[in-house]
Amino acid sequence: MGETGSKEKLIELMNRYKNLVFSVCLKLTGDYFAAEDIAQETFISAYQHLNDFDGASEKAWLCRIASNKCIDYLRSAERRAVPVSEEALLQNEESRDGPSRTFETRDVLEQVRDNCKALPDGYSEISQMYFIKGMTAKEIAQVTGIPLKTVQTKIYRAREMLKKTVRKEDLLA
Repeated sequence: MGETGSKEKLIELMNRYKNLVFSVCLKLTGDYFAAEDIAQETFISAYQHLNDFDGASEKAWLCRIASNKCIDYLRSAERRAVPVSEEALLQNEESRDGPSRTFETRDVLEQVRDNCKALPDGYSEISQMYFIKGMTAKEIAQVTGIPLKTVQTKIYRAREMLKKTVRKEDLLA
């Protein structure tokens, strides 16, 4: 299949199955934003392997790619990281790296907390719960009574705002 034909086929697949692929990803990950990313990765992978596809069942083929991408995502080390309390983090750091490293860690946490507090109303509290306390979007929704989708959107927007104001170099300087 030529490059033009491949692009047209990809557009056709995306138009036909984008909602299905996203639904599969959301069901498997439970994370709206991760599901969006994985759905995109699914179509990128499908495009890259379009010449290998026999054309038998597009729907099953795309769902299989999506589920494999989700499994990879769930197995990644980042997803296995368990948020711990500030005190436990500081105790662990103190025992491993000594007092100077502990103060650096504490300073970084304070800077992140200050940046979260500086966010506009509606984002400040949610960002602190998510980034400082390590609560999940679902837990935040339950505690605050705000709909889950709204919490997820606010976390995403808070992350984007923090990216603009916080750089790693600033925190580690």
